[in-house]
Amino acid sequence: MTFADVTSGVLEFVRHNHNWSALIVFVLAFGESLAFVSLVLPFWAMLVGIGTIIGAADPLIFWTIVAAAAIGAALGDWLSYWLGYHYHAQIQNMWPLKNYPHLIETGHKFFEKWGVWAVVIGRFSGPLRASVPIVAGITEMPVLKFQIANWGSAFLWAFVLLSPGTFAAQWWKEYFF
Repeated sequence: MTFADVTSGVLEFVRHNHNWSALIVFVLAFGESLAFVSLVLPFWAMLVGIGTIIGAADPLIFWTIVAAAAIGAALGDWLSYWLGYHYHAQIQNMWPLKNYPHLIETGHKFFEKWGVWAVVIGRFSGPLRASVPIVAGITEMPVLKFQIANWGSAFLWAFVLLSPGTFAAQWWKEYFF
């Protein structure tokens, strides 16, 4: 079974079971934001697809889906930050960081330059999305600053990710049906 098959299966399940969509979106956003997991399993495509399905079927639950995605993403980043903060020595000896030891130094410079905005920028940058929180923890970014940037950017990210499909589906229904 390929990742494309899994994606099709999840989208088909959501299409027929809207009452499960918030939980599925929460889990996908959590996985998308978790360090190392999103490098292997890019769930953002499923999230965009679910935004389209929900917009076409029931636009009233859009904000529930946005909240589920934002909470899942923020909790995934929070866990990644916590792991980096508490296990920075062990994590630096794991893949991919052990192969690229200069990344931590680069991460320090990135956080020194951008501060809390580094978390916001990272949220919207595909390759950085899951690595920024763990590096924030490793570099011991203050928890309160991290969490403010984490939760604020998570809600913005969820809206930006889910709204194009939802609004496109609503537009399509309005003008073609």
